[in-house]
Amino acid sequence: MADMTVSPYVEAPRYHEPRPDDPPSVFLAGGISHCPDWQREAAQALRDLTVFNPRRAGFDVRDPTATEVQIAWEFHHLRAADVTLFWFPACDPAVTVQPITLYELGAAAATPGRRIAVGADPGYPRAADVRIQLGHVRPGSTVHDTLAATVAAARRAVGG
Repeated sequence: MADMTVSPYVEAPRYHEPRPDDPPSVFLAGGISHCPDWQREAAQALRDLTVFNPRRAGFDVRDPTATEVQIAWEFHHLRAADVTLFWFPACDPAVTVQPITLYELGAAAATPGRRIAVGADPGYPRAADVRIQLGHVRPGSTVHDTLAATVAAARRAVGG
């Protein structure tokens, strides 16, 4: 996806060197393995913002350091982003329920002042859990049911 006309667009494992004139940043948190490439649509819709995308074209599962590099990149950019957009796409629960994204959402939601936009496709098998858990940590928060609505919420969260 690196050929996309998004500026600045930062795809793992490349680190972003912030500049004073950078637009606000959004981290795209959500399913990658065994999930559709929803990040492409979100990045395109947010192309006027700085986008941190953890989905990368070349992830070599045979490389023993690849996972460590990926996690370090995500850890850094989750904290560097102005807003984290969480999207839970529909998936096969026999294959994945996106446990890392659930963990990241819990950590972000429990961090005071952390700006998040959350959405879960109605076909995501744990959508009710996301709504209930988020409601306990952040009462009155909305879990959107479309990617477009979640992107719009992320844009509002950065003031755009």
